[in-house]
Amino acid sequence: MSSAGNVYNVSSDLYLQGFDLSPEKAIVAFVFAALNYIIILFCNSFLLFTIITNKGLHEPMYILLLNLPINDLIGSTCLFPHIMRELLFDTRTMSFSICITQAFFIHLYAATVVLILTAMAYDRYVAICQPMRYITIMSNIHLMKIILLVWLSNLTLIAMLFILLLRLPRCRSYLTSPFCDNPSLLQLVCGDTTINNMYGLLLTAVCQVITVGLILYTYLQILIACFRNKSSDTRSKALQTCGTHLVVFILFECLGLFTIISYRIKDISPHLRKFITIAGIILPQTVNPVIYGMRTKEIRVKGIQFFKKKVFAL
Repeated sequence: MSSAGNVYNVSSDLYLQGFDLSPEKAIVAFVFAALNYIIILFCNSFLLFTIITNKGLHEPMYILLLNLPINDLIGSTCLFPHIMRELLFDTRTMSFSICITQAFFIHLYAATVVLILTAMAYDRYVAICQPMRYITIMSNIHLMKIILLVWLSNLTLIAMLFILLLRLPRCRSYLTSPFCDNPSLLQLVCGDTTINNMYGLLLTAVCQVITVGLILYTYLQILIACFRNKSSDTRSKALQTCGTHLVVFILFECLGLFTIISYRIKDISPHLRKFITIAGIILPQTVNPVIYGMRTKEIRVKGIQFFKKKVFAL
């Protein structure tokens, strides 16, 4: 009876752990978060509009890349406003429905990044290893199928993750995290979470095996093709493009690995866990458009032209 009473009497609002900062440090953190959010919004929007408004960039590689800033904007918008509000007003409550929504989009963002980078690796593999068939293989129809597969498969898999969560009774309201995610929300339920844990681990393992396996295979083939190519310019361009993808992928994978490990270590400092978890989401969103804007010559040139045309023409 007491267990059932706890389930039905649980608050509709959740209480988050927060950052436990002094007012002075909270203001500094707020300013830093606000500036970071502005940088993310500006850089990703700039990359987005550069690709959309330049017909010369309407190629499969850049259309696939287009999904990356869209996804980064989704991930940053579901996190930053909440963190900034919490830092500024020291508000540590959130309705359960909003918490679920935030957690859903955070997980959708994280899963989509990996699949987009995998799709981009496949595109580069076809372009470099099978250049004569590139136009046929990466046709508009095939490209749309790849993009739909990335988004729809992620939406389905992440939706199932939260359907499994919502079927369980909730008997706690204190969230040991500054924002909402699936591992933290699982700590609020009082039912058997074996199926949830198995599904989460299986989903992570299968996605990692497939994506990492495909990326390693494609870049190995690309590396072999580059060293077989006698043209130094072609080889240099191919390696530069692929190197950009690899830097972004390795950065995201390392940060994700640190986040997963931080949840498994019981004795880790709560402040360090918060920092690692938030950094794992924020850093890729900040550096992705910078890396692609600076390292990809076509985007850099078109971006500068776009900036001069729109800004200096005013």
